[in-house]
Amino acid sequence: MHISKFFLYSALVAVVACGGAALTGNLPFIPPLLILFFIFLSIAFQGYPALKGFSYTMVILACFAAAVSYPQYFTRWGNFDLSTLITPSIQLIMFGMGTTMSLKDFAGLLKMPTPVLIGVTCQFAIMPVLGYTIAQLSGLPNEIAAGIVLIGCVPSGMASNVIAYLAKANVALSVTITSIATMLGPLFTPLLMKTLAGEFIEINTLKMMWDILKMVILPVGIGLLFNQLFHGKTPWLAAVMPYVSMFGIAFSIVVIAAAGRDNLLTVGPLLVMLVLTHNVLGYTLGYWTARLFRLKERDCRTIAIEVGMQNGGLASGLSKEMGRIATLGLAAAIFGPLMNVTGSILASWWHRKTPKD
Repeated sequence: MHISKFFLYSALVAVVACGGAALTGNLPFIPPLLILFFIFLSIAFQGYPALKGFSYTMVILACFAAAVSYPQYFTRWGNFDLSTLITPSIQLIMFGMGTTMSLKDFAGLLKMPTPVLIGVTCQFAIMPVLGYTIAQLSGLPNEIAAGIVLIGCVPSGMASNVIAYLAKANVALSVTITSIATMLGPLFTPLLMKTLAGEFIEINTLKMMWDILKMVILPVGIGLLFNQLFHGKTPWLAAVMPYVSMFGIAFSIVVIAAAGRDNLLTVGPLLVMLVLTHNVLGYTLGYWTARLFRLKERDCRTIAIEVGMQNGGLASGLSKEMGRIATLGLAAAIFGPLMNVTGSILASWWHRKTPKD
C-alpha cells in the first residue's frame, strides 16, 4: 500500500506538471507527462482492491496517449507496416478464447433457452440499431461514422464474462451468450453491416464473412479442440493467454490510434462522446428489455453487460481487412478502453447490490 501511495502521489505530480506545461506554453512536455500520469496510476491502482480492475485500462490509455503523440513509432518499423500484425493478434486472442471454452458452454441454450435467445437477439438488435442511429445523427465523415455501426454489429467478447462475474450476474448465461453470438457473427455481422452501414461505405458481405471466419471461428474452433484434447495438461497456457490477449488488444488499439491520429485530433472529443453514449445506452436498453420479459435480476444484469460490451478486437481486425483502420477502426479503438471503464463501474455498483431473485 505504501508503494501504491507513492505512485498515486507521483501521478498527481505528473498531472499538475502537465497542467503547468500547458499554461506556460511548454507543449512538448505534455505528452510524456500525460503518459507517465497513466502509468503511475496503473501501478498505484494495484494496491487498492476497488481500483485494481482499472489498472489495465490505465495502461491502455498510456499506450493510446503515446500512439497519438508519437505516431511515427507505432505505424511502421523500417519498411514493416505494423498494421499487418493486427489480424494475427486477433486470431491469437480468439484461439485463447477457444481454449477456455467447452461444448457445455453451448449446452446452456438447452438449459436456459429463453434468456439465451433474448440475450442473443438483443445483442444483434439493440447495438446495431443504436450504432446506425448515432452514426446518422453524428455528422461525422462516412467512414468514421460507419465505424460506430461496426462496433455495434460485432458480438460481445470475453471481457463481458469477467464483468458479469464481478457484477454478481449469471456467468453461465454470459458465457453461453458470448459463445453463441460469436458463432453467429460470420452471418449476422456482415448482413447487418450491409444493411445499416451500406449507405456510408461499400460492404463486401462475402469477404467480411470470410474475414470473420478466419479471424474468429477457425481460431476459436482450434482452441476448443485443443481444450478438449489437452484439458488440464497445459496449465501454463491458461496462465499466459490472458496476458497475450491483453497485449493483443492493446497493440491493435495503439496501431489504429497512431494510423488515425489526424482524424482523432479533428473528431476525437465528439467520437468519444458518441461512443460512450452508444455503450451506456447498450447497458440501459439491454437491462430494461430483459426486465420487460420478466427475467430474473441476475439474468437482466447479464444481458445488459452482453449488449453493452462488444468485441472491439474483432471490429479492429475487420477495419484492417477492409483497409480503413485510420477511419473505420477509430470507434473500436475508443470503445474498447471506454467499455472497460464503464463496465468496471457498473460491476462495482451491482456487486454491492446482491440480487434478490
